[in-house]
Amino acid sequence: MTGQVRTVDGRVAGRRGQATRQKLLDCLAEMLSSSPYRDVKVIDVARKAGTSPATFYQYFPDVEGAVLEIAEEMAKEGAGLTELVSGRSWVGKAAWQTSEDLVDGFLDFWRRHDAILRVVDLGAAEGDKRFYKIRMKILNSVTNSLTDAVKELQAKGKVDKEVSAAAMAGSLVAMLASVAGHQKGFTTWGVKQAELKPNLALLVHLGITGKKPVR
Repeated sequence: MTGQVRTVDGRVAGRRGQATRQKLLDCLAEMLSSSPYRDVKVIDVARKAGTSPATFYQYFPDVEGAVLEIAEEMAKEGAGLTELVSGRSWVGKAAWQTSEDLVDGFLDFWRRHDAILRVVDLGAAEGDKRFYKIRMKILNSVTNSLTDAVKELQAKGKVDKEVSAAAMAGSLVAMLASVAGHQKGFTTWGVKQAELKPNLALLVHLGITGKKPVR
């Protein structure tokens, strides 16, 4: 965490307070990976962190408030996914590498943050604007970079101008997010991780360039 950390009543937390606050967040994140979001209670988080509910309430209004803190930090990291696309080449063999790197990055990010992303998706689906904004913060940067990539290829005459760059980019990112969040489910269909990645990369490559990849 960077910058000043404040308690619920506005006081600046000292070093010890910041450590306690972070421990509460770490324990909550761990619990979300094994328990349904709505089953997690303040007293359980506090007990796991070795402190009291009163201490929890010094830093967070409720469990949802703490979850949003974790989600915001995750979203900052997620915005960095755009680096997998921004400034990368979508021509020749380099385009295939860019497609593979984007898929790898998405799948890895979702695996590492699976528990909190499930909560974000649930909140967004239920119409909670706070969770919706966090989800879009993660996806927008990549969508914008892919949109720019398609437009650049169109300007060079490499992609049909009738293709909607934003629609194509948005569709691909929505696909990646959906598949990334369903990775465990693919095993029930007999699809191995080693098979999933290249096929996703193929779809990304075809969507952006309109051509089969050169490998």
